Amino acid sequence: MTYPELIHSHTIRQLEQLYPVTRDFLLNLNLEGLPDHLPLHQALEHANAERLAEFGYTPVEVLGQLEEFLESVLANPSVEDIHTLTILGGQDKTGRAEDIQLTICKGEIVSIVGPTGSGKSRLLGDIECVAQGDTPTGRRILVNGAAADDEFRFAMEGRLVAQLSQNMNFVVDLSVAEFLTMHARSRLCVDPEAVVWQCFSCANGLAGEKFNLDTKVTQLSGGQSRALMIADTAYMSASPIVLIDEIENAGIDRREAVHLLAGQDKMVLMSTHDPVLALSADKRIVIRNGGIAAILEGSDEERESLALLEDLDRQMMEVRHRLRRGERIKPGVWKEEL
Repeated sequence: MTYPELIHSHTIRQLEQLYPVTRDFLLNLNLEGLPDHLPLHQALEHANAERLAEFGYTPVEVLGQLEEFLESVLANPSVEDIHTLTILGGQDKTGRAEDIQLTICKGEIVSIVGPTGSGKSRLLGDIECVAQGDTPTGRRILVNGAAADDEFRFAMEGRLVAQLSQNMNFVVDLSVAEFLTMHARSRLCVDPEAVVWQCFSCANGLAGEKFNLDTKVTQLSGGQSRALMIADTAYMSASPIVLIDEIENAGIDRREAVHLLAGQDKMVLMSTHDPVLALSADKRIVIRNGGIAAILEGSDEERESLALLEDLDRQMMEVRHRLRRGERIKPGVWKEEL
């Protein structure tokens, strides 16, 4: 049976049971209140004409859009089936070849290190667009060990990768609760209220300063905004790959944030200047002159160094907390109390 035949012969309720993305389609057109015991073409007779006009659709056009939507979404691979990402080397700024091949699996954390301007963001960009030798670096990105054709790249746009940039600025005039609820419903979460509370609690745990569910997202600080989007990505986003640009500048519990994302069975790649984050990753990509100069795994000596650095980091965090509370800093006192 073709999609047009299915749409005309099945009720909305039956369609949603067969293809849950139908609910997403109707939500996007603000048509979630249609009588679901009727086929869509009959249910649209009860639709608000003004509401349809807002989207520039007639009932016939809505049916056609749903047919195209189902054909597009259901013909494409699911993000849940993506388990590995492979980076095949291209060349650096001078044209020197990158003789590398790196495969990253779900749950792995990879740090990307190098001087400012060395090309860390360019590598993240290559991964985001699933480069196939068509970017300045000439790198190729394989998904599940296979090259991606244009159809796959177009189908996966916005679904394969979740990117957390240094600046997270909201422009919608919604409260935190409204923002999270909108995401939970659009992503068809089974229990929207539970996942909203989970995201809110997690974000408050990551952020340096607490906020409320009724706080407007436009009023959140940079650190609070980043914490909210990390929690949203961890618990609501189906994207298997997370790209993070300098999370140490976010004013949040950065290590907890990274391990939270990896713990949700995601591949995490982060560009960083933070030695604790860089050394705690499973692998480390070194960028020099626009190219991948080396891929390193942690050694016993580095793990020993990491323990010392983590101790120093805890001391620095305690000093920051005390300064924020308006306390005086005395030599060695904070270290003794840790």
